[in-house]
Amino acid sequence: MFRNLKQDIAVIFEQDPAARSYIEVILTYSGLHAIWSHRIAHALYKGKFYFLARIISQISRFFTGIEIHPGAKIGSRLFIDHGMGIVIGETCEIGDNVTIYQGVTLGGTGKEKGKRHPTVKDNALISSGAKVIGSITIGENAKVGAGSVVLQDVPPNSTVVGIPGRIKVQDGIKVSKDFNHANLPDPLTDRLKEMQEELTRLKVELDELKQERSSKQRDYSNL
Repeated sequence: MFRNLKQDIAVIFEQDPAARSYIEVILTYSGLHAIWSHRIAHALYKGKFYFLARIISQISRFFTGIEIHPGAKIGSRLFIDHGMGIVIGETCEIGDNVTIYQGVTLGGTGKEKGKRHPTVKDNALISSGAKVIGSITIGENAKVGAGSVVLQDVPPNSTVVGIPGRIKVQDGIKVSKDFNHANLPDPLTDRLKEMQEELTRLKVELDELKQERSSKQRDYSNL
């Protein structure tokens, strides 16, 4: 338990340049408070003390603004940055070294039973406001861009952006945690650029055909 507590604190110093001291982190970081509260609530939930587990999770939600269902399975070194508005559903499974920013939803798709929330693999990063919905998997080292809505599996070592989420695969390249939120790939813009280039090419070909036709007409007129 104490090892997990130390790891929860250590990852904050690694990921947040604003962290200055242990006392500041322990007393003022709501993400850390939410994780520690969840560890207690989850232990009670596994012991089938469901009501008490929900009480603790709701108290944590009230003070931190982060809602984590006691049934969610969370690995070590989860980093929650700011955290306000985060929702993590009952059947979520989160691996090790995952980073989640404010406003993220790891939600279900309805009233179905069983596994209905996402699985987030090791080293994944989910940016501000992203919505990951349903029993899908976010692969290892994957990134989900800010404001994205993800409804399908995300392969390992890839980036997904947009509504709905579109995948930008980075084959063989491990995704680092220095995620630049302001410099995300935009598949829609890329496609529009391709269409513009295609239209330009067709226009050039059409102009050439018009010139060729005009030249032939002049030749016929001279005859």
